[in-house]
Amino acid sequence: MRHAHTVGQVRAAEAELMARLPGGTLMQRAAAGLAATCARLLGRVYGSRVLVLAGSGDNGGDALYAAARLAGRGAAVSAILLAPEKAHAGGLAALRAAGGRLTSDLSAFERADLVLDGIVGIGARGGLRPEAQRFARAERRGVVVAVDVPSGVDPDSGEVAGVALRADVTVCFGTYKPGLLIDPGASYAGALQLVDIGLEPPRPAVTVLQHPDLAALLPVPSAESDKYRRGVVGVAAGSARYPGAALLAVAGALRGGAGAVRYVGTAAEEVVRRFPETLVTEGSPAGAGRVQAWVVGPGSGDGAARALQEALAGQVPVLVDADGLTELARLGPTALAGRTAPTVLTPHTGEAARLLAGLGAGDGTGEPAGTGAGQRDGGGSREPAEARLATARRLAEAYGATVLLKGSTTVIATPGGDVRVNPTGTSWLATAGSGDVLSGLAGSLLAAGLGPLDAASAAAYLHGLAGREAARGGAPVTALDVAAALPAAWRTVRSVH
Repeated sequence: MRHAHTVGQVRAAEAELMARLPGGTLMQRAAAGLAATCARLLGRVYGSRVLVLAGSGDNGGDALYAAARLAGRGAAVSAILLAPEKAHAGGLAALRAAGGRLTSDLSAFERADLVLDGIVGIGARGGLRPEAQRFARAERRGVVVAVDVPSGVDPDSGEVAGVALRADVTVCFGTYKPGLLIDPGASYAGALQLVDIGLEPPRPAVTVLQHPDLAALLPVPSAESDKYRRGVVGVAAGSARYPGAALLAVAGALRGGAGAVRYVGTAAEEVVRRFPETLVTEGSPAGAGRVQAWVVGPGSGDGAARALQEALAGQVPVLVDADGLTELARLGPTALAGRTAPTVLTPHTGEAARLLAGLGAGDGTGEPAGTGAGQRDGGGSREPAEARLATARRLAEAYGATVLLKGSTTVIATPGGDVRVNPTGTSWLATAGSGDVLSGLAGSLLAAGLGPLDAASAAAYLHGLAGREAARGGAPVTALDVAAALPAAWRTVRSVH
């Protein structure tokens, strides 16, 4: 599992470690790891052209010391100082002693085989200053290596205010930073390399599952299992306008580890024709029979209000999506007050804006957000996608529910403050009905016994892998293609366990 820590956590851990070490030890550890990574990227260090973009403070010092090590191995190293009067004195002296030189020629950036981005570090906020913006826009031929964080990316949130320098590789010292895992910052970070400098940070602010972690979570039936012991997931979805949402949610649920799927709604005939193993009724959740979890809302239209009310009245986990979220936004957080069983909300950014409006926050326009229960797209949202970490945390706390905020980076947040970021997926998943498959899958995992954080995280992970599998070779996919690829994704994860 990858762990990420905030700037405050890192600073505290650094201070504790530096108090026990000789002066400069931590910087030398960072520089050594940074130089080693650069050497691997270059392949042949001797004769290569390396440029350092050095700002003020320790981040520039890390870059200058690392460049001095490369110069000592025969690289032709030059440095551009963006704040000459504040350049790290020790690092600059080491570079000069190793044969490095200073330059102000922008063409050095364009000619370099490798560029070290040491403009700003994890303590900086806001976009790049004008004197640094030219490097973000300039042509380049070599590899750009960011020192701890790409300059211009907020290390805690991943937000980019204005211009940032895009890296091919980011070398992280001691721990990952949340902003490197969450878009838009993640798209600027490139490949992540972690250098151990001896930090002992506290509980991480953000975690990221990997294959072994997920394999340990996935439910596996025992010799004593039957369909009921494995869990039954109820799906209340679909309407005359959106019958396909019912099929897609059921398709995801059937492949999510529960022993049976119980469907209620107006699309019962279509569902059982396509998936004859489904238990169906045309009623509502209250009369559907016993389940271990409910999925409510995909394509439900006007029926969402009743389905949501009846599902929430029970004491089993409830996952709310799509039109169920619009109804919940109308009711506000009080609709979930008093529930002892978990609730999972799965909004995209448009639905998140409506949920925020349900708190009285509005969508930034002064007008009510959303267009009613029938809306099935994300249009019209003014909630910035760049603020996805803060949005997920705020919704989780306000509604007392686990929130899976969908997007180019899917963020899962709990009311207790735990946050996970999903590392899988593909842009081909931006297709109609994909979210319905995800909801069914997550609901099935809830019914199989996973807690809300694990169920949401595992579903997002598997869904992302299935999207990649379905789009193998770069082909467009449908939501049913994604559902059909879920068993392959499941086997891929289980094969490492």
